[in-house]
Amino acid sequence: MNKKFLVLSMAAILGLAACGSDGDNGTNGSDGNNGSDGNNGSDGKDWTAVNDWYIDGQRRVTQAGELEVNNQAGAAKNIILFVGDGMGVSTVTAARILDGQLKGKTGEENSLSFETLPYLGLAKTYNVDGQTPDSAGTMTAMVTGVKTDVGVLSQAEGVTRGNCASTQGQDLMTSIELASIAGMSTGVISTARITHATPAATYAHSPERNWESDADLTAEAVTNGCKDIAAQLLDYSFGSGINVIMGGGRRAFIPNTMTGPEGKSGKRLDGRDLTSEWTAKYANSAYVADRDSFLALDPATTDHALGLFNSSHMEYDYDRTTDGATGEPSLAEMTAKSIDILKKNDKGFVLIIEAGRIDHAHHAGNAARALHDTIALSEAVRVAMEKTSSKDTLLVVTADHSHVFTIAGYPTRGNPILGLVKGNDSSGISAITNATDANGMPYTTVGYTNGRGYAALETGGDERYGLPIAAGRFDLNYVNTQDAGFHQEALVPLESETHAGEDVAIFASGPGAHLVQGTVEQNHIFHVINHAASLVEKAEAAL
Repeated sequence: MNKKFLVLSMAAILGLAACGSDGDNGTNGSDGNNGSDGNNGSDGKDWTAVNDWYIDGQRRVTQAGELEVNNQAGAAKNIILFVGDGMGVSTVTAARILDGQLKGKTGEENSLSFETLPYLGLAKTYNVDGQTPDSAGTMTAMVTGVKTDVGVLSQAEGVTRGNCASTQGQDLMTSIELASIAGMSTGVISTARITHATPAATYAHSPERNWESDADLTAEAVTNGCKDIAAQLLDYSFGSGINVIMGGGRRAFIPNTMTGPEGKSGKRLDGRDLTSEWTAKYANSAYVADRDSFLALDPATTDHALGLFNSSHMEYDYDRTTDGATGEPSLAEMTAKSIDILKKNDKGFVLIIEAGRIDHAHHAGNAARALHDTIALSEAVRVAMEKTSSKDTLLVVTADHSHVFTIAGYPTRGNPILGLVKGNDSSGISAITNATDANGMPYTTVGYTNGRGYAALETGGDERYGLPIAAGRFDLNYVNTQDAGFHQEALVPLESETHAGEDVAIFASGPGAHLVQGTVEQNHIFHVINHAASLVEKAEAAL
């Protein structure tokens, strides 16, 4: 007998599922013979009513059909932009699986918080002069609406990288600056140095991303009047200033004669302590350097907060400590505190948040830390979703670029994402032994196309840079590849694993989120934000 596949509406499915006379128990076979809804023609069972995949697919279609589009310009009171630095699609997938497996599930069916946002598109990440981009050019595109060159911060492509004299007339207005002019509150958060490329592009203008402190400036830059990135943050003069700055990078803000809580000296040669200048510049301001002080910060009485929690980048989330002088808040905690400070403004706010260390873990070839930092980003997005409303807040989650990070082999469902590949046998049953390559050696599901290659370290992470490059295959039979100190194998030996050039995902919800669709240039993100919040119009009206 030919099987008939009947596609039914959700109402019909639920109705049929409730009918005992359809013969689900096989006692009323004649009813099954009469209907076209029998899966095998004998017991009358309607497969569309009991197959979870089918029902879930119908549910999602129904939910999508109920979405309401708000295309009104300026409908978004608040803007929150999350950037997972280096968070390519393979990173999102692997983090989703790891997050699910850490919760005791097989993992593949799991969703990160931002994967539940209703609108999705792809961004082309190339820079004006680079097929595979860097973070300076990509973030410039997202916050100014204009693509530019590799290494350049919020200046147009007419500049020559590292040449101060070439910057005249090339500065680009950023979304943070526009919001400040419009009277909105603003904030920038990163787990990297706050003077690093991605956060710096929101408030600084420089032909060289590496000019983080005055010690980094070239003689030509000094002669032609360029200022370092940290100094530009203090010189920020738009509106009432940036209300919240939180991240790492304290060393660019204090002189080389001063040490921070962890005993590391600053880098500034001009003798300036920019942290004290910050508190002197703004009323109702606070500077905090550890998690305990951060937790004591009262949003109700704080209008400007500067938090610098490490001399350099903040710790990977996997390594983060919470107590004492070296204690650091999580990305979710910084997100929550920042929203509480910013939401006091009736005109709304623009908050830009970077999970900066996903990128650094990938560069070190350490998938475990990259994925844990991605999960930490998911938690921060969840907090933002809970503390705001999609009716008046445009929430965008994306990446600046991807990495040469792969998910390969044919592992069975639920195989540990950081583990060795175990496939299925010819009958579809999970194999007992590891899959092997042509040389009889087992291999991991995730790996890198290039980089420093294999290492099994006690700690891992940035520790990898102190050891020799070891590209190629190694015998992993007695190696715990799921340990955070394991660094995946790499094919091409390089000093550091590289970015990749494929498109990255854009997830969005709230007013204007429907404009995130299809494959777009990365600078499209700024224009979606500008439409949703009317930043340019509001800023022009305020001048």
